Amino acid sequence: MSKASRRQTTAQPQISPSEQGIDGLSWLMLIVLSVLWGGSFFFTEIALRELPPFSLVLARVALAATILWLIIGLRRISLPHTPSVWLGFLVMGILNNMIPFSLIVWSQTYIASGLAAILNATTPLFTLIIAHIATDSDKLTLRKVIGVVTGFAGVIVVTGIPALDALPGLTTNNNESAISLATIAPFAVLAAAVSYGCAGVFGRRFKSVPPIVTAAGQTTGSSIMLAPLALMVDQPWHLPMPGMPTWLAVLGIASISTAAAYILYFKLLNRAGASNLLLVTFLIPVSAILLGVGFLGETLEFTDIAGMLVIGLGLAIIDGRPIKWLRGKANSRTT
Repeated sequence: MSKASRRQTTAQPQISPSEQGIDGLSWLMLIVLSVLWGGSFFFTEIALRELPPFSLVLARVALAATILWLIIGLRRISLPHTPSVWLGFLVMGILNNMIPFSLIVWSQTYIASGLAAILNATTPLFTLIIAHIATDSDKLTLRKVIGVVTGFAGVIVVTGIPALDALPGLTTNNNESAISLATIAPFAVLAAAVSYGCAGVFGRRFKSVPPIVTAAGQTTGSSIMLAPLALMVDQPWHLPMPGMPTWLAVLGIASISTAAAYILYFKLLNRAGASNLLLVTFLIPVSAILLGVGFLGETLEFTDIAGMLVIGLGLAIIDGRPIKWLRGKANSRTT
């Protein structure tokens, strides 16, 4: 090979993971991650039969933090020494664990796990909007705007806003209006998605910190914040001793759907890139619905399925790959 050839070869730009196609192992990891995260809705549905929401969330994050710190200790991973980083872990724990976990768990006392998973799939939509407002480098494009609008149209299909008169769930009792908690529950999941979106933007400051340390730090921070809240609101010492299915569900949601999911998440992030990782959002509702229908006897309305498909279409538009695929098919037919 000549020197010119070698220079031309070495001058080729490297392709980032997010720009590459997903290989077979990455697809397998993606599917497994969707089952792990989809399983959190399944485990929650079981544990809520005997545990109140705050106690369940506290058990989830505290046990997950314990598992993550044990792994960090065994692997002898170095820890950050800057106080601002540890304060950031606390904020991240509030935004990424405490608020969304509590809202989603509370909502599942009124709605099915599959519906909660569908509404939770709006997280990338809110992330795009928040990133557009809060950052200078991640602005909305026309394609992303169309995707966001499509995604929120799916939310409207699921929540049924157009079918309601005035305010949703409005009832009259002694000349006073009250909104039923069952009607508010879907919007609690949407609020959780907003919190996840804020966490996604805030979490960019931890690029220099080992991912598993960030995960352990945020679950520890959320445990510290949730402990007094769970003690005051739930008063767990007055609760009857939970049965074995509840303990197994708590162990599953902490070890499988939190600790193991975080580890796999960060491995997949490094392997496939952030944009490819967003594809897991398509798969989580499917996993949660299949688990809920198969093991919990849940049923979903036609509007739930239709809304999930519209949300998925919005995410596909944002992701851009289906459009590129269709263009490639069209070009191949013309040539």
